[in-house]
Order: sequence, then C-alpha cells, then structure tokens
Amino acid sequence: MGPEDGELHEPEQACGDRFLIDSREQGGRFALVEHRLPPRVLAAPVHKHSREDEFSFILEGSVGARFGAEEVLAGPGDLVFKPRDEWHTFWNAGDTPARLLEIISPGGLEELFRWFDQQSEELSPEVIQRKAGLYGCSTDMEATMALVTKHGLIF
Repeated sequence: MGPEDGELHEPEQACGDRFLIDSREQGGRFALVEHRLPPRVLAAPVHKHSREDEFSFILEGSVGARFGAEEVLAGPGDLVFKPRDEWHTFWNAGDTPARLLEIISPGGLEELFRWFDQQSEELSPEVIQRKAGLYGCSTDMEATMALVTKHGLIF
C-alpha cells in the first residue's frame, strides 16, 4: 500500500481520514486509520467510548490531546494512548498540517469516522450524540466548545 492508497476522505477544515486497515478484514480485531488534521482543527468532540482503546502515533505536526482535565502536547514519534471509558479528544495544536496513525482495538469505531467524513452539512449536537451512541460512545458538547474557545480551534 502506497502513501496515498486506501479510502481517503479530506473534508475542508475538518479531520480527514485515510482508511488503511478495515476491521471487517481482520475479524474485528483492530483497524488502522490515518488522521489528517489541518492547522488548529479539532478532530472530534470530547467523547468516550465503551468498547475500544485507541493508540495514536504522531507522524507529523503538533497534536494536542485532552484526558479529563489534563492536556498533553505530542509530536512526531510520540504515542498517545486513549483508553476506553475515559473522556478525551485531540486536535492539531500547530499552524501546519498534522498526521497521525490511529490503531483502534477492537475495530468497528472506524465506521463512525467514515460516517462523519461523508456528511456534507453541519450536524447538530443531538445528531452527533445519537449516531455516536450507536457505537457505544458518549459526547460532551459543553466541554468541546470550552476547548474550542480556549485553544481557538475549528470544529
């Protein structure tokens, strides 16, 4: 697989995704997705998932991540662990594009990313929560908007 192979979605001013390994092809064990973040873009609302652990390996740029009230800054070569049942999110903390590989275990949550990538209009918080709930996720839009304001992010 080459650097531009795989199913690619790059919405303008939003987190783009390149689907590299689909969990349906791996017996559901894991999925691998490359996230592409334009400058200052929030990848997802503050959320937690009940089924999956996520591991983000930073390839390029500066990535901020929030876990509960704690924030970290990660750069190329850093690995960020986002365990299930913990409130979290991440964003491009810099003024240049950021890229990271996301390992999701077990797989399946990548289908939620794919659905969000294919939406052509802004979604209400209720629609976001309802769709996320189908994947065992909860969202916190109040915490999300506070983070957007604090860091001057695009969401």
